[in-house]
Amino acid sequence: MASIFTKIINGEIPCYKVAESERFFAFLDINPNAKGHVLCVPKNEVDKIFDLSEEEYLELMKFSRNVALAIAQVIPCLRVGMSVVGLEVPHVHVHLIPLNSVEDISFKSKVSLTQEEFIETANLINGAYNLL
Repeated sequence: MASIFTKIINGEIPCYKVAESERFFAFLDINPNAKGHVLCVPKNEVDKIFDLSEEEYLELMKFSRNVALAIAQVIPCLRVGMSVVGLEVPHVHVHLIPLNSVEDISFKSKVSLTQEEFIETANLINGAYNLL
């Protein structure tokens, strides 16, 4: 059975896409820790990050880095943090989270955004990503 992320990649479930390459896909987390919280996933459905081939792992990190650079350009924050937990969805995903305090990456506090804020945020990050 396809993971929720595969369904998002395939367009079966809507998302706020911020970036896409031949092998990877990035979209806003709909239950974000902070405005601009993005998930970067491989299009190839693999459960655990260290089960990726070395090549795919390194490409995912490069893709995630570029998305993080785009986030940093358009979302006010002290830095963009990265977390790979992988327990909630059996599909590799890298969390990129704009940080202003260490609590922003704890997954205990969430922020609420309107649909308009999600769309605006996705467009800002996508625009910056496309300029890299």
